[in-house]
Amino acid sequence: MFKFSVLALALAAVAGTVQAQDRGYADDVDNVRVGWADVLRVDPVYDEVQVSRPREECYEADVGRYDDSRGNNAAGTVIGAIVGGALGNTVGKGDGRKAATVAGALVGGAIGNNAARRDDRYYGSTETRCRTVDERSSERRIIGYDVQYRYRGDVYMSHLDYDPGERMRVRVSVTPAE
Repeated sequence: MFKFSVLALALAAVAGTVQAQDRGYADDVDNVRVGWADVLRVDPVYDEVQVSRPREECYEADVGRYDDSRGNNAAGTVIGAIVGGALGNTVGKGDGRKAATVAGALVGGAIGNNAARRDDRYYGSTETRCRTVDERSSERRIIGYDVQYRYRGDVYMSHLDYDPGERMRVRVSVTPAE
């Protein structure tokens, strides 16, 4: 007898749960109920979206360096001017000696400056340089779902932001027809 009572109580509880699921809840103010509908079809809705992704781009760049540790160009200019002036002084005669000295100093200074520049060593090398670039592409993304569902024998369509699965909750509102 006790087993029969427990079994009857369990069946009543299950039947009450099934009925409660079908009825949902009621909002006395707006005459709104929530029920369950069977989903018949779900179609994803796509859109082309422009996407920008940062990407690091690296390349080898030529880098030249001068080794001017041997001195500066001023020393070569001064030494060239002294040597040029001395040569001009020995070449010139009479009143032209001063002019030859000055001309020799100018030419010798220019030659000394050029020679000093040539002594600077140029070392060519490469180094890796990187920069960030935006890589743009178009991508097909799901922006929603067109859902066809059946509630109490009638078929409806809705656009949703999510895939509802096999069943979905629906809100049912009843108002008097005028």
